[in-house]
Amino acid sequence: MSANLRGSLFMVLAMIGFAIEDAIFKGIVTTLPPGFTTLLFGLIGTLLFSGLCWQAGEPALTRDALRPRLLIRSAIELVGRLFFALALAFTPLSSTSAILQAAPLFVTLGAAVLLGEKVGPRRWIAMAFGFLGVLLILKPTPAAFEPQSVFALLGMIGFAGRDLATRMAPPAVSGRQLGTLGFLVITCAGLVFMIFDTAPPRLPEAGEGARVLALGLVGVSAYMALTVAMRSGEVSVVAPFRYSRLLIALLIAYLFFGERPDLWTLAGGLLIVVSGTYTLMRSGRGAVPPAPEGP
Repeated sequence: MSANLRGSLFMVLAMIGFAIEDAIFKGIVTTLPPGFTTLLFGLIGTLLFSGLCWQAGEPALTRDALRPRLLIRSAIELVGRLFFALALAFTPLSSTSAILQAAPLFVTLGAAVLLGEKVGPRRWIAMAFGFLGVLLILKPTPAAFEPQSVFALLGMIGFAGRDLATRMAPPAVSGRQLGTLGFLVITCAGLVFMIFDTAPPRLPEAGEGARVLALGLVGVSAYMALTVAMRSGEVSVVAPFRYSRLLIALLIAYLFFGERPDLWTLAGGLLIVVSGTYTLMRSGRGAVPPAPEGP
């Protein structure tokens, strides 16, 4: 099996995992408070990644976690996690997943503005079409605009900022250690989110507990698959398969949540995928950036 094929297959597996993670979370918060669910998800993921670090013979956390760059990364991810959890809890899965696909475009924009990376006119045009796709999904008209859809937009911007900050993370920090730190951030996001939960926390019933455990296992497995994917083959070949997540999410939303995305959402999602794929292909002709993470 070639490195590109291996990377592409693991990327699709990772996107299937993240789409399933989103669906499980959305299903759980119909009975459990979303903040408490986020807290449990973060704790399970932290324990699992800490176990992986122990197995690899490395500490789960190092002093590097207190460096300004990683502290900034954690703060930005906290914002992204909070708003993405709100989006999953209160907005359709189909539109939330579609807006999330714009994250690579925002990463490219941020890299150009903040890191001084060169972006040619074709990629600027592609990003403009991607932003148009986001606007189509948001439907920013007085009659059609839904204020809750801003949650997904803010969550996506938070994840894009997290990916930019990851580029500046100390190279000595392994993917397992970043995973531990990331799930600690999710735990903190859950604690903050619980302040706004309308229902008090309670012990999950047997079925709920099984789904929360599945949520953690799927989330960690998807993260690990993404790590393998982005360390296999060429980024310009492997990265565009991130957009398979949207197709999987739309299918799950249709089958399990009865969602029927309107033409605006479908058209916006298509614009985002096409423009994002083109942007990634163009970026692959230059320097290969570090791997983006999955939410």
